[in-house]
Amino acid sequence: MSDESSPITRRTTRAVLFDLDGTLVDTIDDIALALNRALQDHQVDRLPTSLVRTWVGKGAPRLIARALERSQVVADTPMKAAIFNEFIIHYERLHERSESTATLFPNVISALAALQSAGVALSVVTNKQRNLACATLRHVGLLSYFDHIVGGDTCAQRKPHPMPILHACALLGVAADAAVMVGDSMNDVDAARAAGVPVVCVPYGYNEGASSDELTGDYLINSFAELPALLGL
Repeated sequence: MSDESSPITRRTTRAVLFDLDGTLVDTIDDIALALNRALQDHQVDRLPTSLVRTWVGKGAPRLIARALERSQVVADTPMKAAIFNEFIIHYERLHERSESTATLFPNVISALAALQSAGVALSVVTNKQRNLACATLRHVGLLSYFDHIVGGDTCAQRKPHPMPILHACALLGVAADAAVMVGDSMNDVDAARAAGVPVVCVPYGYNEGASSDELTGDYLINSFAELPALLGL
């Protein structure tokens, strides 16, 4: 879809911004493992990975808050901060100890290579801590494809606030209407809408447990293989 009526065209698109977890990379096992190790440090019940999958989207602090609510643990701010810090440490150790099992979704590399070859600027905009996002991208061999990584700790606000997307556009030197956001959740859609950026959705991600039928992006692609053609490449 690259006709004049489309909000996404090769003529107008200078940058593509990508969510990370559930969009580029399947990280749910890493997230659940690091979370459960952090929870166990505080004698909080472990969570099944299938449940954690339905909570991913708004960042680790919200993930931890949900875990505490489910276990009916009343935690003060210092305890929540301690669990968050230990979650980050455990996540870092997954990479340090080669325990990460994160894997690319199909056709990601070929799509990124096509965009890069066409001169389109690429950035990741994720609610994951920036250092963890970089470690994950390095683990799956994607880090070199991106001009910038905007993490959940890069800006004062996280998605669904538009600030991270607008910050990525500023770093890339492009106007919001010259960028496209690619994500797997309404979190991405809401952030992109608020930033004035067209949004493409993939149906296989996390989306906080909601069906992909509920995604209201401009386009839904079943595979990254469809993305270059959507942009007219």
